[in-house]
Amino acid sequence: MRTRESKIYDAVGHIIMSFLSIIALIPIVLMLISSFSDNNALLKKGYSFFPEKWSTYAYEWLLQSNSNVILRAYAMSFILTAVGVLISLTITTLLAYGLSKKDLPIRGILTFYVFFTMLFNGGLVPTYINYTQVFHIKDTFAGLLVPGLLMNAFNVLLMKSYFVTSIPNEILEAAYIDGAGEFKTMYKIAIPMAKPILATIGMFVGIAYWNDWNNGYIYLVKSTDLYTIQNLLNRLMQNIQALSQNATNLDTASQGLAQMPTSTVRMAMATLGVLPIIVVYPFVQKFFVKGITLGGVKG
Repeated sequence: MRTRESKIYDAVGHIIMSFLSIIALIPIVLMLISSFSDNNALLKKGYSFFPEKWSTYAYEWLLQSNSNVILRAYAMSFILTAVGVLISLTITTLLAYGLSKKDLPIRGILTFYVFFTMLFNGGLVPTYINYTQVFHIKDTFAGLLVPGLLMNAFNVLLMKSYFVTSIPNEILEAAYIDGAGEFKTMYKIAIPMAKPILATIGMFVGIAYWNDWNNGYIYLVKSTDLYTIQNLLNRLMQNIQALSQNATNLDTASQGLAQMPTSTVRMAMATLGVLPIIVVYPFVQKFFVKGITLGGVKG
């Protein structure tokens, strides 16, 4: 039977979490409403949850002038995210499972090496020189895939901790007794029981790949056809800003700027960039409320 104190604790917790959720949703809702607002009304009245005039012109302008480019960028983002998550989960799981084995030779040295990369890195310039002059990933798909995102030390240590603390060693030993090797035990026993942490890390990696624009900005110089949606939106924002700065000196820029929804199109771009994450997240959320393990130890 629940006590009065536990009921009060739960009620206060729900109130606090509801308040924090509302705070997190307010910018997203304001962004969405602003993207459907009239550009002139937005410039005069400012951002509001109740715009003076509604309009879809920002989306019409984006789709009419950049529809093929936007669709290609979306496709590139989906491909990059899918490939990145698959490869990242594979190498992260293999490394984390190995580090979780207490009888692994030089296990402590390898764990320290992974942890060390969380504290220090080589710096931007040496990293750029290595990737472009040694690995030659400039203007290639690998330029979006490899640098800084393919494997994260925090994810490795998080999964390693899960293997150590949340998968009973008795289950693994039972698999060994039945004749299973190390790889089969990992594939048949450990990984199915690690679905919650796999989904969590997969979501972290997926969001990182989807939102990343820095790699494309640095490593894609000529191959603009490899732009992801974030790189494309960043380029469009730069073009709009350039037109705004030069509108007083160039008649053609002034005419183009007059027909361009400069403020609402920024909100429309942000909405297009974040929309897939909002759609996918509820389907991944169920793994966070699942049981820590999918099995148990009897005895």
